[in-house]
Amino acid sequence: MKKIFLITLITLTVYTAAQAVPGEVNFSKDASYAIGLNIGASLREGMTADSVYPDIDEFLMGMRDGINDKFDRFDLETARHLIDVAFAAVTEKILAAAMQKETDYLAENARRPGVQRTQSGLQYQIITDRRGVRPTARDTVLVHYEAKLTDGTIFDSSYERGEPTVFELNNVIDGFIEGLQLMSVGSKYIFTIPSALAYGEVGQKNHWTGETIIPPFAVLIFEVELLQINP
Repeated sequence: MKKIFLITLITLTVYTAAQAVPGEVNFSKDASYAIGLNIGASLREGMTADSVYPDIDEFLMGMRDGINDKFDRFDLETARHLIDVAFAAVTEKILAAAMQKETDYLAENARRPGVQRTQSGLQYQIITDRRGVRPTARDTVLVHYEAKLTDGTIFDSSYERGEPTVFELNNVIDGFIEGLQLMSVGSKYIFTIPSALAYGEVGQKNHWTGETIIPPFAVLIFEVELLQINP
C-alpha cells in the first residue's frame, strides 16, 4: 500500500521541482495553488486506494517542514520508521477485517438450504446432477463457468467470452480441483471456496497494472458446468 502513496508524492514533487529555480518564486499564485491542488488530488486517490487517512493538519505541517529543510521534531530516519509502523498497523487492521468478513460469510452461507460442505471447508450446491464418470486431479476438463466475489463482482467468465474453457485440474486453485471431482459430465454446481482453498491472505493482482483482482482472504463463488472430461 505504501508504495502507491509514496510514489505518487515523489513523482509529482520531482516533476515540479525540476522546473523551479531555488530561492525564487517561479509560479504565479494560481499556478502555485494548482500544483498543490494537483498533488493533493493525486495523493487523495492513493490514500483512498490504500485506506490511509493521516491527520491532514499534521501532514501539511510535515510537508512544509520537509520543503523548508526543517527537522525540529525528528529526522528522516525516524520519519521513515514511523511510516513503516503506521502502514503495518493499517495493513494488520485491513487483514483482520477481511478475515472476519470471510468467517461471517462462510457461516451464513453454510446455513442456506441445499448447501453442503466437504472436510476441507469447500461449500457447494447442486443445481443439476448427472450420473457418470467423475474427473480426477490428473484430468483435463471442458467447463463453462462464472467466477465472482461475494459482492457480486465477476472477475472471470467463460460465458462472457462466449465459449467454454479447458482446464488441467492440477493447474487450478485447490477449491476448484476438489469441486470438479465431485461432478459428472452434464452436472452444474455452485462452489463457495474459502480463501484457504484459493488465493489466501495474498490475493491476486493484475500482472501488468498491479490492480487488485482478488483481495486477501476473499471467498470465491464459482458457478460451473462440467461439459467434458479429457484424460
